[in-house]
Amino acid sequence: MTPKFNSFTRFAAAGLLSLTTALSAPVSAQETATTTDAQTGLDLGTQAEPRPGERYSKEKIGDWDLACIKTETDEDPCSLLQILTDDSDNPVAEVSVFRLEGDGPAVAGATIVVPLEVLLPAQLTIGVDGAAGKRYNYSFCNPVGCYAQIGFTAEDIEAFKKGGAATVTVVPAPAPDQQVVLEMSLKGFTAGYEKSDVVPN
Repeated sequence: MTPKFNSFTRFAAAGLLSLTTALSAPVSAQETATTTDAQTGLDLGTQAEPRPGERYSKEKIGDWDLACIKTETDEDPCSLLQILTDDSDNPVAEVSVFRLEGDGPAVAGATIVVPLEVLLPAQLTIGVDGAAGKRYNYSFCNPVGCYAQIGFTAEDIEAFKKGGAATVTVVPAPAPDQQVVLEMSLKGFTAGYEKSDVVPN
């Protein structure tokens, strides 16, 4: 049974809730025309465009967002992003996947952000369609949460493309004998992965 820890999911309100809101509606460069109430002459506002350095959703692909970082150029780097929720639909974790160039064993990378109150030595586990999966170490923690920066092999990516759903499992520090299992949908992964940008390795 997945334990319920208010403190475990509270960090979502500080960071992931605002992110979810920001990604809920794709921002388009065409949505910049000023609108005015013809009767009153009052400015009705315009759709805000992202500022350089801000992340925005370029496109929704299945259960994934093609999330891009606004730059000063016309080419914004994009990765594949999904917010993972608990049984009450509260945002708990964030998964960002990006392709890697080069001929190393890792063809893709991912950054996974989870709450601060995870048991770091227990690692983070990712499995596809009920498989045992792999364990990954956490890289660092900051006030937002704890980060796992991991690499995926060609076999891992192929499993994501063929799979229906994956699970991301973490162990909460307040209850080290229990697990928090979060579902990561793979709907739209293949199409989204091909649209994401390649990051130099």
